[in-house]
Amino acid sequence: MKCRSAALLLFLVLLLPGTSAFAAAPSPSVQVEIDYLFSQLEQSGCRFNRNGTWYSAREASDHLKKKLDYLVRKGLLSTTESFIELAASQSSRSGQAYQVECPGAPVRASALWFGDELTRFRRNRNPSQ
Repeated sequence: MKCRSAALLLFLVLLLPGTSAFAAAPSPSVQVEIDYLFSQLEQSGCRFNRNGTWYSAREASDHLKKKLDYLVRKGLLSTTESFIELAASQSSRSGQAYQVECPGAPVRASALWFGDELTRFRRNRNPSQ
C-alpha cells in the first residue's frame, strides 16, 4: 500500500504545472530565431542598459540567457516574441525597460531592437514575404 501511495504522490507531483519534468524546449524554429538574436547582440558592439547600468553586449547576452533558461524551465516560452516580451524587454525585478545603444545610433528600447532584428531575420529567410 505504501508503494502505491508513493507512486501516486510522485505521479501527482509530476503533473503540477511549471515542474521541470514538463518544461518543453522551444520549437526548433523558435530556437533558431533566439540563437540568431543572441548572435546579433553579441556581435553588435552595442551597450545594454539594465536597471540604470550599462553592460557590454556579452554581459547582456549572458544575463538574457539566464532569463531564457528560467522561462524554458517554467514552460513559459512558446514563441520568439514571448522571449522578447518576457526576457529581453524589461527587468523582472524593477520593471524598468531595458535599453540598447549601438554605435552611431540613438538609445532605444531593447524590445524595439530585438523586434527589428527578428523582422530582419525572418525577411532574409523568406524574401517573398
